[in-house]
Amino acid sequence: MIIKKYVGKTENEATEEAKKELGANIVVMNVKPMKKTGFFSFFKSQKIEVTVALEDEPEMPVVRSVPLHKDMVVNSQRDTIAAATLNATKLREDKDIREDNSAIEEKLDNLSSLLEKNFLKSERDVSEPIPDQAEDTAVKTSQKAAVSEETLSFIKLLYNTLIENEVDEIYVNQLTDEVEKVSKPGLPFDYALANVYQKMVLKFGKSEPIDLEKSGPRAEIFIGPTGVGKTTTIAKLASELSVPQKKKVAVLTIDTYRIAAAEQLRTYASILEIPFRVIYSVDEMKQAVEDFKDYDYIMVDTAGHSLHNDELKQDVESYIRALEDIIECENFLVLSATTKYRDLIEIADAYSEMVTYKLIFTKMDETGAKGNLYNVRMHTGAPVAYITNGQNVPDDIAVFDAQKIVKHLLGGK
Repeated sequence: MIIKKYVGKTENEATEEAKKELGANIVVMNVKPMKKTGFFSFFKSQKIEVTVALEDEPEMPVVRSVPLHKDMVVNSQRDTIAAATLNATKLREDKDIREDNSAIEEKLDNLSSLLEKNFLKSERDVSEPIPDQAEDTAVKTSQKAAVSEETLSFIKLLYNTLIENEVDEIYVNQLTDEVEKVSKPGLPFDYALANVYQKMVLKFGKSEPIDLEKSGPRAEIFIGPTGVGKTTTIAKLASELSVPQKKKVAVLTIDTYRIAAAEQLRTYASILEIPFRVIYSVDEMKQAVEDFKDYDYIMVDTAGHSLHNDELKQDVESYIRALEDIIECENFLVLSATTKYRDLIEIADAYSEMVTYKLIFTKMDETGAKGNLYNVRMHTGAPVAYITNGQNVPDDIAVFDAQKIVKHLLGGK
């Protein structure tokens, strides 16, 4: 007995291939869709696997000593078919045939371009309203039943990719649930992909960097824990504002606990030829604002502190309240992208009790997982203003670009 498998786009195609090799006397034992394998399996078209059997040609006997009875022939055929069925069952449990994925993987090597292309193509389609989160069980069951195998594969890949990028599971489940809601029978995966892309970009919202059009003076206050890069970030922004933007900038620091930080800022200010002052009291802060009332921006560095140091927290808050009483203020919470998610949430909540703020994420070059940006944005609702990706002043800072981050979170380069 010869038993072999053949694969084709249709059952007829696979069967014809079998007939070409084994002849017209084959018996089709099993027909099944092939299991798709590989990271990009949902891009493949469905293949059909046909298992066929062919009985070996009998040797011609020299002498036929015993004639075969009709019942014997029938029983023999039954035994042959039963044996073939057992063999076919065993073969079905064997490892599925793997196809070469190199062409697909090469095509999708840079998912960023694919995302952008599909987003633009599907923009009108995905603009239709998404159903509310609360739906009855019957509707949800019906929708899940209608989701195509391709979409289910995409949802699984989406889930794994976002989790790998350290997006919190709560937000990942929200996104995958919404994919199921908008998926319809027959729609290609790129519809779901474009929808997720658009939704995540919208959830990040528009970046809110320092407004260059507003008239001064304005206080730009930088808060955050120790060691996240507040001082370097201030130097980068002061350089950007004073040199290419030609704005009048002064730099103040109320961080009298770290002499090195103050000296670092003093050095940068000297290079940029902008005023710098160390502030030791609220009265000195008020006097500095009066002295620099003709300036566009007053950049204020604050002391990083432990969340459990109530005395230092109250000290920083008193300076901020004094500034808010005499000048327009804007607060930036500076966070490191390398900090653990649980700690980021604790820090963000602690500063939320003090002030309203925008977000700056530093040390982006020191982590491959960018999910915490999405997590903190979703948790706080605060807009992301800037990201920094190195120590070089003033080069390693950029206005936050939601599209780039979302492409990265979805697996693009």
